[in-house]
Amino acid sequence: MRFVPTKIHGPFDYLIAILMIASPWIFNFAGGTGMWVPVIAGSVVIVYSLLSDYESGMTGLLSMRAHLALDIWAGVFVGSSPWLFMFYQSVYMPHLAIGLVMTAAALITHTRPSKPAGRYHAAGQHAVDPSAHDRS
Repeated sequence: MRFVPTKIHGPFDYLIAILMIASPWIFNFAGGTGMWVPVIAGSVVIVYSLLSDYESGMTGLLSMRAHLALDIWAGVFVGSSPWLFMFYQSVYMPHLAIGLVMTAAALITHTRPSKPAGRYHAAGQHAVDPSAHDRS
């Protein structure tokens, strides 16, 4: 059941990405593969979020369905990375928790935005809506 609107999911994307990037220092596991997985994954999440067609996107090049699929893949990857890259003996809980939250959020978010990014100009201003100028 999808009940989270995309306008809520959007800011969450950026917050979780920042958390991923900062997690090695927040949770004190800086160094090695365990550090770089969330840093790189968080950076990738920011890039595809900016490219997504939802309220928090900038270009609208990536559909919301594709965005959510990437969220699921990123969540599974980050969550399983301690075992994939064999660093689970030193750290695994931040990766697993972030991965599960990302995956769950993607599964409960609407697949269509209420206000796609494509309605905005690159300068961040609203595009002109021809129906807004009713001449009746």
